[in-house]
Amino acid sequence: MKMKMKMQIKMLTTSMKPMFSKTHSIRYYTTDQVPTEILLNRVFNTVESTSVQDPHQSLIIATHNFREPEPFINDVDLHTLLIMDLLNQFAYPSITTGYAKFGILITIRRSYGEEITFSIGPAIPLTDDSGCLLSKSVVYSNIYKLITKQAEIDDGDQLVRVTIRVYLDQDKKKKRPSLDEEDRYNLLNEIIEVGVVDTNDIIAMKIQHNKRRYLKNISPIDVKDQDLRPFIVSDLETLLDKNQFHKPYAAGLLMVFPGKEIQNWMIETWYSEDYSILYPEAFEKRSKKVLTDLVLRITALVKKNKEVQTIYFHNFSRFDGIILLKHLACNHKDFHLKPLMRNHRLYELAVYSGKKMLFRFRDSLNLLHGSLNDLAKSLCPDFGTKGSINYDEVTVDKLPAMKDEYIDYMKQDIYLLGGVMQKAQEIYSNLYKVDIESKITLSALSLSIFRMKYFDDSHFSIHIPNRNEDQFIRHGYYGGHTDAYKPHGKDLYFYDVNSLYPFIMKEFPMPHGAPVWYGNLQEKDLDNKLGFIEAYVECPKTLKNPFLPYRDKNGLLLFPTGKFVGVYFSEELKFAREIGYTVIPLSGYLFEKKESPFSNFVSNLFESRLEAKKSGNDALSYVYKILMNSLYGRFGINPQSTKTEVCDTVRSRKLLRRSELISADVLNDNCHVVSYHHNYKSNDYWDPPKNTAVQLSAAITAYARIYMYPYISREDCYYTDTDSVVLGNPLPDELISSSILGKFKLEDRISEGFFLAPKSYCYKTVDGKEIVKFKGAAKDQISPEWFPSQLADPDLKQQVTVEAHFRIEWSTLEVYKKDQKFLVGINKGAKRKPVHIHEKWSDTEPIEVNDLSRLDHISKRLVMFLSENITHLVRENHSLHEKLSLMEKGIDPEMKEEPTEVTNPTVDEIPLTDNQPKKKPKTDKKEPKKKAKKKKAPLTDNQPKKKQPKKKPPKKKPP
Repeated sequence: MKMKMKMQIKMLTTSMKPMFSKTHSIRYYTTDQVPTEILLNRVFNTVESTSVQDPHQSLIIATHNFREPEPFINDVDLHTLLIMDLLNQFAYPSITTGYAKFGILITIRRSYGEEITFSIGPAIPLTDDSGCLLSKSVVYSNIYKLITKQAEIDDGDQLVRVTIRVYLDQDKKKKRPSLDEEDRYNLLNEIIEVGVVDTNDIIAMKIQHNKRRYLKNISPIDVKDQDLRPFIVSDLETLLDKNQFHKPYAAGLLMVFPGKEIQNWMIETWYSEDYSILYPEAFEKRSKKVLTDLVLRITALVKKNKEVQTIYFHNFSRFDGIILLKHLACNHKDFHLKPLMRNHRLYELAVYSGKKMLFRFRDSLNLLHGSLNDLAKSLCPDFGTKGSINYDEVTVDKLPAMKDEYIDYMKQDIYLLGGVMQKAQEIYSNLYKVDIESKITLSALSLSIFRMKYFDDSHFSIHIPNRNEDQFIRHGYYGGHTDAYKPHGKDLYFYDVNSLYPFIMKEFPMPHGAPVWYGNLQEKDLDNKLGFIEAYVECPKTLKNPFLPYRDKNGLLLFPTGKFVGVYFSEELKFAREIGYTVIPLSGYLFEKKESPFSNFVSNLFESRLEAKKSGNDALSYVYKILMNSLYGRFGINPQSTKTEVCDTVRSRKLLRRSELISADVLNDNCHVVSYHHNYKSNDYWDPPKNTAVQLSAAITAYARIYMYPYISREDCYYTDTDSVVLGNPLPDELISSSILGKFKLEDRISEGFFLAPKSYCYKTVDGKEIVKFKGAAKDQISPEWFPSQLADPDLKQQVTVEAHFRIEWSTLEVYKKDQKFLVGINKGAKRKPVHIHEKWSDTEPIEVNDLSRLDHISKRLVMFLSENITHLVRENHSLHEKLSLMEKGIDPEMKEEPTEVTNPTVDEIPLTDNQPKKKPKTDKKEPKKKAKKKKAPLTDNQPKKKQPKKKPPKKKPP
């Protein structure tokens, strides 16, 4: 039978005509459909105005603004020609010799009115690496691909403007001639005649491979006694200038030595108005002098105290660090800077003199999560609390009179930061013999402690995935499950799991060792294997709260019904089968299943935390908690990221040739800011972070979704967010405990709650406390009253003005304030469809998805063939189980007058088909009884099994 099945599959994959084709809602207007003259007229009629800027010799910025009604982004040919028109007018005439490329920025208007500007794809070359111009047809084709891809994501949105940023590796631009409309028309007409050519990818020079040899496994590290290093804590205070840019008016620092008491009077300060004699009229110069003297003092201190290397600011990554980075780059040209900046977050700024590092700035927030005030309450309550000032009232005019108040406020912040960091350093040293000064982030610190104290690689091997493994498995790393099911309820129960991820890490087996790739998993027994499998799945419509995740074209995580293909953890697929999914495994990486290596790590930390809480030691309790919760995420760091470098002209020109370039800007004559994609998927360059093991993070989060599903799938589930559920009825007492890992604790008893969308809810507790959660820039503008009004009218949109105090302009390294207007509302139907009863939004139902776009035509035909056979076998299996059940009760199934109703979780009703034996009508003639089938083993390979001859079972008497 298996051989016959294989022959059928082979016939399917070789002889059948294609049955499937990928369809899009994108409305392409190609030159085959639209006459050239009409298409070019649309190009010129679409543009309302055109502008160009030449900030410096290496950059051109050109923009087309579109007139109303703005075109939809789906007009791919139109927008490709509009970008080519900008290149023809401003880029090509300016290129002399050398390398050139350009990036594309678009501004789209969302359906709810908000305008968003962003770059699409990596920069596109205009020349090859030798400086020769590429064919315009090749450039056109690369633009066409980027626009097409973006149109799939933003289908239906209107394009307000398009901008190109042209980067030139040359010292001087040509003088551009002005092109009249006829010249522009002819240039575009030439491109249309050639059309889109076949290019595999954006052509670009590949930079040299990193020569680093990558470790294949994570290894333990030895515990070493080491002397604790002293460090410096610092802070800046700023005001807004007339352009709304943050400018420092005060700075301070404090040297902190391990074990030595720190006092407020030890803090050194600099204040802008102390330089009013030098610069009486120019606040800008006074502000610059504050930073200059701070840097000079730090330089002197680290030269005098050789052990000091690190200066901490709280929120350095997104505020103080940006200001200092620009100041150092523009005003201390004898220093060489090495910023560690990933995904627009400045983790470290190292300052060098030649090849010697002088000192480094870091963010204490990356080591100690939380506000400075909360940290001080936990770690050093004797130091007092953080003060407050009204930032909006700080002006240059008030600085002389308010000096004492502003200085005292800053000194208290520095004092608290010094106390918090000193206490944390002491605790970690006493417990684990590790100095936090040697680590940049909390997750790195947690990993080091695990490797030193708890990791035995002879028992469990943690494999570091290569590029192919990482990229495949990462498709199955979905994170937590967040959904809003019922929009409104009363008398509810809000439960939270005690340390869900640590509990999973302790109790469940993990993927061990190096994985093995299987290109065909049809006949593979997966019961004793763990792995990550690309599978075709069908979710029955009867599941109101589906289990398996699916990521749509916008990256939104859904839990839909329907048919789709994704990469999943093997245990998810096994669980999905149990609750009614049809699953066809296709291919994937399989690991060995082994007991978790994290059991002792989690157990010791959790028990230690309980002891600390009992003794009233909030500092220790805090440390144990953040360590326990920080480890799993470290393994899942994505190698693909955005990096930003501040560099000289030579380095900038080298980075310009990277195919992953995002932007390049000039701060001054020899100081550039360059951003680029790191480990971009279309490039063969690969430089992953050390000690990543995405299979562990993906397995942990998948197990957590399995663990939570019995509670999420309840009829009375209103809301869930990773490790919490809101239920209409209480959980049984045996599941409740505030001190047992993995048990639930009752967070709140809710008198009334509104759960309108993931991360957007409001409820009032039985004791009158109001809780509001709203994810987004406008979160501070949302009041409890907003939720019932939104429930009554889900289409309601409220315009609010949001004050963004600390926005960052990365091209100029400026931190500024900007007021921005938002239309706030619920994106109804984004993750689940609303259900209305008597015209009132009362419930939700899952979205149905039918997406086989990951599969080629042959795979689609094969999957559908197997799916049909599995459905038939499932039906047969239910019939068999019914007969066996009757026989166990001593009832002859052949003598039963009416068939027992069979409940199939995948369909509402099982109709008779040609593939099913139909029940014969009764006659007077008694037919010989058929032999009963032997009990079948569970299906594991998704293929029809050979039917066994039926045997007549021994008759049992009814009890």
